[in-house]
Amino acid sequence: MATYTLKSIGKNVDYMSIVREMDDGYVVRIVRDKDGYEDVTTDYLSKALFDSCLRTGYITKVVESSAVTA
Repeated sequence: MATYTLKSIGKNVDYMSIVREMDDGYVVRIVRDKDGYEDVTTDYLSKALFDSCLRTGYITKVVESSAVTA
C-alpha cells in the first residue's frame, strides 16, 4: 500500500494511502491533521485525477527508508 503526502496550508502534514486499486481508479484513505485530531476519510480517486495530482505536485509519494545494520 503506497502512501503519499498532500500539499496543505501551513505546517499541517496530511497523508493519503491507496487502499485498493481498481480498473479505473483507486480507493484511498485520507488522514488530515485538524488542530490536534485526525480527520480520516475514505474516497474514490480516478486514475486521471491521481496522475494529474502527481504531475502538479499536489501529492508526493513517501519514500520509505530502510535501516541497514551490520
